[in-house]
Amino acid sequence: MPEAKSSATEEQADAEQSDAAGAEEAPAAPPRVPLRLSQRGFLVLGLLLAAVLGTVCWLVWFSSVLDVRTVRVSGTKVLTTDQVLAAADVPLGGPLERLDTGAVRARVLKALPRAADAQVGTSLPHTVQIRITERQAIAAIKESNGSYTQVDAAGVRFATGRQVPNGVPVVELSLSAAGRGALAVFPEQALVAAAVDVAKALPVSVAKRTRSVVVHSYDDLELQLADGSRVLWGSSEQDQRKAVVLTALLRQKGTSYDVSAPDDPAVRQ
Repeated sequence: MPEAKSSATEEQADAEQSDAAGAEEAPAAPPRVPLRLSQRGFLVLGLLLAAVLGTVCWLVWFSSVLDVRTVRVSGTKVLTTDQVLAAADVPLGGPLERLDTGAVRARVLKALPRAADAQVGTSLPHTVQIRITERQAIAAIKESNGSYTQVDAAGVRFATGRQVPNGVPVVELSLSAAGRGALAVFPEQALVAAAVDVAKALPVSVAKRTRSVVVHSYDDLELQLADGSRVLWGSSEQDQRKAVVLTALLRQKGTSYDVSAPDDPAVRQ
């Protein structure tokens, strides 16, 4: 029995030596040869790239494949889509990417005073997009002919009509003797601007309750509220402070509110 075990061990050793010898005799993998383009190859590749880029440029900038076919308008509330399209005057049929979007924007803003801003962009393959931001009226100036001119927070007068938007105070000139006597120093334009500043300072909740801002003189402005009460405002100085004080005073019932001296306000029943 010991001789049989020894013989098996010797056979296993011979097999391991044979495997090692086979591994040593296996041929090595051939070395990798780096791919190198000849000068002619580089030339051909360059011509192919130039052809591809040229084709793309032609398709985008000169062909009718990606031309202007549709103009979409968004953001309008009072303005109509037809008004914006007419003002934009976008030329149809030309390459989309060659469209002068800055010129389109300029035409819209020039033709439509109600438009505070216009964002013009393109969307492949055929669409021009125009997004309008409309001006918001904070006051309506009553003109001598009975019409009303809407003015926004920047002081821009952008629309005139016979109707006043809901929740927008009307600016009226009702000059006192002192106001008329000081027109050389405080002309009507300055008085209207002061009243607009007052309207701009009012919180939305107060503006909706305000029927009009009446100007008697530069330092004698008055708010007439929808419930028939009035607010003695004084001058247009400290508008923000006066608006805060008035908001607190309106929690009390009264027929007259005085914020002309905001540090010493008063409510009269």
